[in-house]
Amino acid sequence: MTTTSASRAIDARDLTKTYKGGVHALNGLSFAVAPGTIFALLGPNGAGKSTTVKILTTLSQPTSGTATVAGHDVGKHPDQVRRAIGSVAQRSGVDRQATGRENLTLQGELYGLRGRDLTVRVNDLLDRFGLTAAADRSARTYSGGMERRLAIAMGLVHRPQVLFLDEPTSGLDPEIRADMWAEIARLAREEGLTILLTTHSMDEADQLAQRLAIVDQGRIVVEGTPDQLKGELRGDALQIQLGAPAPNGEVHAALDRVPGLREITLDGATLRARADNAATAVPPLLSALDAAGAPVASVTIARPSLDDVYLRYAGRAYRAAGTEGAAQ
Repeated sequence: MTTTSASRAIDARDLTKTYKGGVHALNGLSFAVAPGTIFALLGPNGAGKSTTVKILTTLSQPTSGTATVAGHDVGKHPDQVRRAIGSVAQRSGVDRQATGRENLTLQGELYGLRGRDLTVRVNDLLDRFGLTAAADRSARTYSGGMERRLAIAMGLVHRPQVLFLDEPTSGLDPEIRADMWAEIARLAREEGLTILLTTHSMDEADQLAQRLAIVDQGRIVVEGTPDQLKGELRGDALQIQLGAPAPNGEVHAALDRVPGLREITLDGATLRARADNAATAVPPLLSALDAAGAPVASVTIARPSLDDVYLRYAGRAYRAAGTEGAAQ
């Protein structure tokens, strides 16, 4: 999808961020988001997603590069950016001692809303997010899902053009997460709201995002729609769990004789490959591994997923990347 400069709700160009000690959080990160789009930055912990959001929401300055949000330069016109955006951080900004209604009212007052307009807006948001019955209860009595819904409502009270959601469903149980996904999708669909969400959940990005960018080590490694990215990976994904780690060279030598296999990687005792037709590829693959002295514990066959997309473009498995990112 080609997005012209005039129609970009978010436009980040060559963003870098270097912290003290030479830690490079961003390394020339660039992407653009069209208005009314749900756009996901997908990547493991430590990939640079939250740093990107901090820059786009004016909470941090890039070391180099430029960015505009709703047509305003984040470095030159931060106040205009702040008026045009809503931001829901991973750590809740809800005052848990105040009621839900008080949280929304205060947020509206901070943006200049007063009187009947503010009352109507607060009541509308309470109703929309299923919080009317709990509106006058202290937020400390809310469940995790209720508090998260209140936080998103607070980000919307001033009718922003762009909404930033940092890990919006982190820590929620599956049923509440599904409800939240439906509400986020409805916001974009019915209000034309541009939503940028960060997530480390492949399922969340696949379910919600109309377009996504995979972030790895502070850079965008690939961008597109979920279906487009998965569609570029022909055939079936194979994951073979070996009975024990095997020498990489011996495994590759054995599998070179198996027709139809490609993109073969070995990580300890986990072997991954792609095949045009898994049904015909698996029997000779098992025979080749057995002849090479690499017994197989299990075989999993799946259609292409975002995990496979990450493996192709980042060069390592997503789970391993998450472990590395968390350690940084």
